Amino acid sequence: MFKQLVVLFLITLSFCNTLYASPHNTSTNNSSVASSSLDTTKTDWWFIRNKEHKPPEFNNKLPYRLEDYDAVSLGDTSRKVIYLTFDEGYEKGYTPLILDILKENNVKAIFFVTTTYITGNSDIIQRMYEEGHIVGNHTTSHPSMPKLTEDAEKFNRELTTAADKYKAITHQDMPLYFRPPMGHYSEKSLAMTKALGYKTIFWSFAYSDWDINKQPQPDKAKEMMLDGLHNGAIYLLHAVSKTNTEVLGDFIKEARALGYEFELLP
Repeated sequence: MFKQLVVLFLITLSFCNTLYASPHNTSTNNSSVASSSLDTTKTDWWFIRNKEHKPPEFNNKLPYRLEDYDAVSLGDTSRKVIYLTFDEGYEKGYTPLILDILKENNVKAIFFVTTTYITGNSDIIQRMYEEGHIVGNHTTSHPSMPKLTEDAEKFNRELTTAADKYKAITHQDMPLYFRPPMGHYSEKSLAMTKALGYKTIFWSFAYSDWDINKQPQPDKAKEMMLDGLHNGAIYLLHAVSKTNTEVLGDFIKEARALGYEFELLP
């Protein structure tokens, strides 16, 4: 009888350990994913614009489904809603102004930041957090993540280092939103990102705003931003852009006048 009770206890203990195993045991989870046979083909994110204010077309030739790996490129397409996101690798002095504009217009956004940005701009990071924005993960060294998928430790470190630096400043866990550098992804990189608990956020609008020495004309930029409006739009903007800073307030006001709302991704 005693032996039977011991066996029963061990079986129960094993079941409980399995049931309550932490999803954030990233070393085990991603080591397993890294050794799997998932597709490692590097793919660039792209979309096809239209002039009808409809969601754009995306790559429909993938041998896997993005949603299976918690990857999204659109929000709620049943409503006129826009989700603003900004990528931050370094600072050119425009982010505080962008934050001023967002605060003035009562708009929240997601800022995807690198480790270098976090450590060099702790006051801005703290302000983003305090003003209700989401600070998402844009890795430590801005690599092409598909190239790292055979080394789970290196892959994980790109995200965990940024998250640790964020927590050191805000004393809060970094929200689990991830923007893949350069829009590079593979099935395996998406799976490894998901294993770390992150949702991958792509986009349905972007334009050539990242080159600080080749900024688009403000009137043309705003026209393109308004032409790109569609339900559930995820806008990718770069906070190093002088043009974005100049047109952001007018874009928000004119989009609202057309019936659009600005929200954070759930």
